[in-house]
Amino acid sequence: MIWITVASVFLLAGLVKGIVGMGLPTVAMGLLAITMPPAQGAAILIIPSFVTNIWQLLAGPSFKRLFKRLWTMMAGVAVGTVAGSGWLTGGHTGVALSGLGAALTIYAMLGLLQVRFQVSVRYENLLSPLVGLITGLVTGATGVFVIPAVPYLQALMLEKEELIQALGLSFTVSTIALALGLALHADDQMASVPLLGVSLLALIPALLGMFIGQMLRARMSAEAFRRVFFSGLLLLGIYLEITSLS
Repeated sequence: MIWITVASVFLLAGLVKGIVGMGLPTVAMGLLAITMPPAQGAAILIIPSFVTNIWQLLAGPSFKRLFKRLWTMMAGVAVGTVAGSGWLTGGHTGVALSGLGAALTIYAMLGLLQVRFQVSVRYENLLSPLVGLITGLVTGATGVFVIPAVPYLQALMLEKEELIQALGLSFTVSTIALALGLALHADDQMASVPLLGVSLLALIPALLGMFIGQMLRARMSAEAFRRVFFSGLLLLGIYLEITSLS
């Protein structure tokens, strides 16, 4: 039964990620939390998240330039995720998920109403490592990579494909750091489940869903992408709020 559940979850999560460039960890963690402890769900997430984010990262137009611009943010993400992963293995995720869902919902509503945020280049050196560190701490506590990294990257006014690639970079670093944090805080409960095999299985439907989603995204205009992007964030935020109450 777990194989069917995992395949269905990651097909849907991959589809969402293919369309909006994010959402695989959020959808997967929320659905898997119904049937297993959060730490086990995060462990299953590692391989599909890493491979799909590497795919997203390398498919973009300007990796070197983005990495040079965002490396301090990535360093903050790595440090914060490893430091905060003890919260996830400890199971203290309800309040964090609720806060994350509320933040996503508010941000998405502002985006749909076209309230524009913009970060000046002069402040990036100050904000990038701070945003990265906070994102890492949230990732370590919940297994979800999106806040505040997504609104920050969107506020940098990147082009559509640059934004997708920047998200891929951030999520790749988050995935690697989360894997390290889970390894450092592994317990007997996690060791008793063949999580590596389940994670490898989950990669197949995740890639299939992402491939379909990317084909749909390529046919969208910039305005249609904006609406889908923020609508996706809104649905993810509401979903996290509901999950945190269960």
